[in-house]
Amino acid sequence: MIKKVKKAVFPVAGFGTRFLPATKAMPKELLPVVDKPLIQYAAEEAINAGIETLIFVTGRHKRAIEDHFDSNPELETALRLKGKIGQADMVHNILPKGIECVFVRQSEQLGLGHAILCAERVVGQEPFAVLLADDFLIPNDDGVLTNLVRAYEKSGNTQLSVMEINGPDIAKYGVVDPGQILGTVAGLIEKPKYEMAPSNLASIGRYILTHEIFDLLRTLKPGIGNEIQLAEAINLQAKNNQTQVDSVKLSGDWYDCGSVAGYMAAINAIYQNKMKKYD
Repeated sequence: MIKKVKKAVFPVAGFGTRFLPATKAMPKELLPVVDKPLIQYAAEEAINAGIETLIFVTGRHKRAIEDHFDSNPELETALRLKGKIGQADMVHNILPKGIECVFVRQSEQLGLGHAILCAERVVGQEPFAVLLADDFLIPNDDGVLTNLVRAYEKSGNTQLSVMEINGPDIAKYGVVDPGQILGTVAGLIEKPKYEMAPSNLASIGRYILTHEIFDLLRTLKPGIGNEIQLAEAINLQAKNNQTQVDSVKLSGDWYDCGSVAGYMAAINAIYQNKMKKYD
């Protein structure tokens, strides 16, 4: 019987150096996209997909993320005393009832794969989602993670969200080596040279992984920067056929909020969407 996906991991220990000095004291995941921080959009996407436990892999400079998702009775009381009931309710309902937040410390930034390993004890033997808040998504349908969860619950296979990138920019991504059957993944190549890219399908920051990924991550030798990369473990998983790896094409718009240009584009897109609601 295929288990339900009820846990999600959010790797949020990075420094956000491309946004300095704004991120000197504030986590990049709390940078606002109009009226909500990046990490809240990702958390809401996970909750909408049926996730019940949010696992944040943080660093020692990321306490503000925990504070954002915690209750703030003093602020709520102050708002209600001023008659700002709507704002008080908004602060109170940052997360719906029944959603659990777990915070795990990554003592050193040793790559995305290492961040995932830090969450192993909380994840246990269950399938789980991974969401990178930098990958900001505006879906065309029920949601990117919802589509991945549905695909996993039909097959029990690892699921990657992918999008088409044509031209030399494909070299900036993990690139899918397609399997013989449409939608299957034979391998995942991290940032190949443009001429060597096995396809135009780039893996973006949404995954459904099975617990077998932890054993594979432990076998990897650290690479450049002494980092352990998730893409390498997924590549091994696909090639070893321990658990079949599938891909689901992105339905919606993607913005790289790890870059200033992508972040500003996301702000403009959300602003335009909000203005349409008022027209």
